[in-house]
Amino acid sequence: MKSLAMIDTWSAEHAAVAVIAADGTVLGTYGPMEHVFALASVTKPLVAYAALIAIEEGAVELDQPAGPPGATIRHLLAHTSGLAFDDHQTVAAPGTRRVYSSAGFEVLADEIEKASGIAFPQYLKEAVFEPLGMATAALTGPAGSGAQASCADLIRFATELQAPTLVAAETLAEATGVAFPGLDGVLPGFGNQRPNDWGLGFEIRSRKCPHWTGNGNSPATYGHFGAAGTFLWVDPDRRLAAVALTDRPFDQWATEVWPPFTDAILAETSDRR
Repeated sequence: MKSLAMIDTWSAEHAAVAVIAADGTVLGTYGPMEHVFALASVTKPLVAYAALIAIEEGAVELDQPAGPPGATIRHLLAHTSGLAFDDHQTVAAPGTRRVYSSAGFEVLADEIEKASGIAFPQYLKEAVFEPLGMATAALTGPAGSGAQASCADLIRFATELQAPTLVAAETLAEATGVAFPGLDGVLPGFGNQRPNDWGLGFEIRSRKCPHWTGNGNSPATYGHFGAAGTFLWVDPDRRLAAVALTDRPFDQWATEVWPPFTDAILAETSDRR
């Protein structure tokens, strides 16, 4: 895919990208597929997937209390627990505002660890990484931002998201639909969004503007981006996913180059609709 060479202009020391069709076909790659990158907040969809597995296993329940008084596992996954971004201070009542919270994912991981009796990094490894063959993936830091993986590994995860084998299709559909619809909030790096739609661990594109995906992505597109200069999106309407990993920290450069890069991918794959 010619569009993938656009990453050569990103001024990152290392960058790797891939485009994956819904049937698992890798349509194109560019860059070092086995290089291990810090994922930053692209960690969150991985942790959320482990949470979905824990829910299906019966270790935890979506609506069991967790976090601040009145909050649940569902609130933590959907960034509506009221916890602040990076500490355990409560800044809103549960379910009233979309407050993006890495601290909430730390609480989520603690809940799963307590319920399963398995240290959460090991639980994530056994539940998600090992079954999918994600050999370089590991949680080495906080559950909201501390994972690392190669692009080859995230190709496997993007494939799983388009044809789930570890959770029921209905479970994934709920996680990638809007939870607590209508809530406003800040999308980090892109300002106030009204509404700031989110699923259970997955950010939903909806009609947000500005946004880190392309103008051509459908409103159903879901995924995440990270402060390490990383992103993963899945567009179920286009039956397509894309992964981009870099070691250049997220800043204005990413807001400028990511949307046209994605639109170039969508244009190059338009015959697959």
